[in-house]
Amino acid sequence: MKTKLLLFATLALSLAATPAIAQTPAPAAQKSPAAKGTPKPYPLKVCLVTDNDLDSMGDETSIVYEGQLIKFCCAPCEKKFLKNPARYLAKLAPNVPEKK
Repeated sequence: MKTKLLLFATLALSLAATPAIAQTPAPAAQKSPAAKGTPKPYPLKVCLVTDNDLDSMGDETSIVYEGQLIKFCCAPCEKKFLKNPARYLAKLAPNVPEKK
């Protein structure tokens, strides 16, 4: 019985001492070579995935993907974007100003 209690106490102490894991962006967003500099500004006032207002689902989220700042109305939209970025990036193409 003392062994079980000691084992439980050790586990509880180790869990209490473990720092919380910080939420990090997806690997594609982190490893973008263009993400090292200043990202391109986000040209829309709505979520790239749902077209909802950015604050419609609480706090907006954002990532830098291949040097482009991308904003979402919620974390689930960020996950949807990362599953198929090309689908959503096409929405930005008409809004990106052409280089002269």
